[in-house]
Amino acid sequence: MARTKLSERQKAMLEFIGRFTEENGYPPTIRQIGEDVAISSTSVVNYNLHKLEKEGYIARDLKVSRGIRLANRRESMAEGLRNLVRIPLVGRIVAGEPMPVPSADFAPFGHDEAITFTRDLLPGADDLFALQVKGDSMVDAMVSDGDIVVMKPAHEARNGEMVAVWLKDREETTLKHFYLENGRVRLQPANATMKPIFVEDPANVEIQGKVMLVLRQLA
Repeated sequence: MARTKLSERQKAMLEFIGRFTEENGYPPTIRQIGEDVAISSTSVVNYNLHKLEKEGYIARDLKVSRGIRLANRRESMAEGLRNLVRIPLVGRIVAGEPMPVPSADFAPFGHDEAITFTRDLLPGADDLFALQVKGDSMVDAMVSDGDIVVMKPAHEARNGEMVAVWLKDREETTLKHFYLENGRVRLQPANATMKPIFVEDPANVEIQGKVMLVLRQLA
């Protein structure tokens, strides 16, 4: 069934309801709607809201305060949620001297720890994980103590890539630039005051993942 053409006042109501809800996270009251469109009578506001509801532009729950929403808002919210991906924050990684981690390479955070991104920022994000950085060996690569690095699982790396590695013989983990040179591995910090770590046997270096994104800790 075709919708009835809206009056300018009703269009203004719809625009205000959408804008107010977007800015505040909850719908406006009837009185706030009236103030925005210059209607002093709540009965007149209600009459117009009833018309909008009847035509399918809004949905109302009269038992709930501020129980007004745009009819398509639920669908828009559902679409927005589908575009979000939660990346588990699984532990800490040392950007400094390697630190022993008993019985595991990453110390786990709580099961509900996660960060959220939109899929357009990190395409193919379903298998990613995040680590909190401890230490300052990568400061010249814009990775500081307390920052979060988003990692893609990987077992191989090209020279120069920033990776999380597990040093098997030391049972230690660290975040460094990876280089395979003359049959040995150089784990290079991005800090002029620190020396690289050389591993003579590459079999002792297990790459855990590559850095895809860095979230800066600003405070």
